[in-house]
Amino acid sequence: MGKTISCSVLLALISCCYLSFGTALDTITASKSIKDPDVIISQSGVFRLGFFSFANSSNRYVGILYHQILVQTMVWVANRNKPLKDSSRILKISDDGNLVVLNGKAEILWSSKVKNLVPNATTAQLLDSGNLVLNNGVNSLWESFEDPSNAFLETMKISTDVKKGRKVKIKSWKSPDDPSDGNFSLSLEYFNIPEEGAIWNNNQLYYRSGPWNGQKFIGVKIMHTVYLVTFYLVSDDKHQTYYVTYQYSNNSWLLYYELDSQGKLSERYWDAGEGDRNLLECDPTKRPICSCLKGFKPRNREEWSRGNWSSGCFRTTLLQCQRDNNNGSEAGQGDDGFLKLKMMKVPAFPDLLSDVTYSECKDQCLKNCSCLAYAHDDGIGCMFWGRDLIDVQKFSTSGVDLYIRLPSSELENLIGAKLQQLPLFNFEELATATDNFHHTKKLGQGGFGPVYRGTLDDGKEISVKRLSKASGQGLEEFKNEVVVISKLQHRNLVKLFGCCVEGEEKMLVYEYMPNKSLDSFLFDPAKQDVLDWRKRFNIIEGINMSMVGGYMSPEYAMQGQFSEKSDVFSFGVLLLEIVSGRRNTSFYNNQYALNLLGYAWKLWNEGDIWGLVDQVILELESDSKNEREIKRCIHVGLLCVQEYAKDRPTMSTVVSILNSEISNLDTPKQPAFTQTPLITHDVENKVSLNDVTLTSFDGR
Repeated sequence: MGKTISCSVLLALISCCYLSFGTALDTITASKSIKDPDVIISQSGVFRLGFFSFANSSNRYVGILYHQILVQTMVWVANRNKPLKDSSRILKISDDGNLVVLNGKAEILWSSKVKNLVPNATTAQLLDSGNLVLNNGVNSLWESFEDPSNAFLETMKISTDVKKGRKVKIKSWKSPDDPSDGNFSLSLEYFNIPEEGAIWNNNQLYYRSGPWNGQKFIGVKIMHTVYLVTFYLVSDDKHQTYYVTYQYSNNSWLLYYELDSQGKLSERYWDAGEGDRNLLECDPTKRPICSCLKGFKPRNREEWSRGNWSSGCFRTTLLQCQRDNNNGSEAGQGDDGFLKLKMMKVPAFPDLLSDVTYSECKDQCLKNCSCLAYAHDDGIGCMFWGRDLIDVQKFSTSGVDLYIRLPSSELENLIGAKLQQLPLFNFEELATATDNFHHTKKLGQGGFGPVYRGTLDDGKEISVKRLSKASGQGLEEFKNEVVVISKLQHRNLVKLFGCCVEGEEKMLVYEYMPNKSLDSFLFDPAKQDVLDWRKRFNIIEGINMSMVGGYMSPEYAMQGQFSEKSDVFSFGVLLLEIVSGRRNTSFYNNQYALNLLGYAWKLWNEGDIWGLVDQVILELESDSKNEREIKRCIHVGLLCVQEYAKDRPTMSTVVSILNSEISNLDTPKQPAFTQTPLITHDVENKVSLNDVTLTSFDGR
């Protein structure tokens, strides 16, 4: 949309224009019709009713448009399914009192279709709300707000009358330049409990808002804007009539909601200096990538692998109460429990216990073996589900806590208390963030699996390490690794946001660091002189032990055992790389050693440790203090990469050595992997110092 100009200036121009043709009224009467290109304008000049066409089309339509916006913006179309195709067009009050659109042959292409009207007693008035009202001077007989097109305007009511089976719903256009009825509609539904907004694709439920809790629909991720829009849902349970409407407090804005031809509901607004924007997050066209909840597996794996999730999931283990019932035991709560899922869109079609408190909700569900899940919202009450759990989504913000019923055996297999401090991501959330782990999102590949770049719903960029199923690492080893990593956070280290454990999937989620890699400076001859010894030592000090990952220690590579000493090993390899300026792969096919550790060990035994130092450092440095630091770092590096974990220092000891707090150092023993290639760990780790980022997820 183009930008608008000052409303006051625009109205002045409009006033001048219409003064030359006579006073513009807001009403059509039996004696005053409008012919193309005549219009009527609402009293304050907000809307106009008249004829319009789309670009590259001769079809003409009668509709309501924003009058203050230079770009043609329609909010209602009368003859949307029957365009005018000849040159004679008229909108008038017919002899029977209805408002009609006629073509040159006097054929009725559209009518308000009100029965039993008194002839010559009706008028049609365009209000400043955008509502076109047919009335008899006393009562409203028909209004455009009760037969809307694709726009939801302020004070319009989307309503449902359960007893009469009557609904007022928003209908999408077929395309942006074809206002005939499209496939999608927006309506208010009554699904057992407080009402939900629903978008339908023909007769199939396409999107639902979640139930209304008195302030918002709890299944809409973002239902608030900077324009102080307030939604209201009014219920008349006695007559079973319900409607939703909204108001906004900023009268300097023009704002409405539009259901487009793809089923997306957008909030659009204009002011004097801005064009339109889409602010409401209600986009069912962004189809989620589905996954089964904990304790469930896909019914048809082949279909799921093709992105067809319609077959759903099945429970892998019977609930304890179900086993009791099958065995003829007295029905009871058994050994079942609940898995808590935070910030969730609740499933469709819940049952409601309105007078049950939060604490009572769990007990009520546990006593009923048919209760598969429950949730509680203060504005709704206790919701529980005894049927399939359909359309459950994980949100990054908002949502409610959902409790899934599982047998105790499944709960015991969860990641447990060790990881309670870490946020848990579900598979669907990470798959969506990485475009279903698309190859264009891949950052690196290692022996334990690939690393992907992704973006969460809130815009946060992440790196996702997806553990390969062939890695051999079990759940317990994975838990130990995550616990160690979570304890080794550092202000200069890329942060571990959380993890995902679902079925056979095990993933780590880190913050994404877009800065350039240290590798691009350290191993590029054209850039090496940027890193003098002082900068390298600052990087070493900044890493501390928080490096986490990179090269795998022998005990981790061979036995899957991960501890703090595993990262001491990884740190030692990194330290030797920084000092030598050499990548580990540079030693392949080398006559002296298979890798950097073997080469460093050879020079140490020959008393030529200075031969390991990067020539760039030797050319730039002459300070004796720096020489002592360099030798100390090499010594520390060799201590850290010793083959047996028990021989390696702790990281607190390493820090003390680097800070010269410990002067008497042990003699290093033979490093690991001196006779075999060094194995890499593909966790993405980046340390950012002075716009330089250390990355170690690539195989070396």
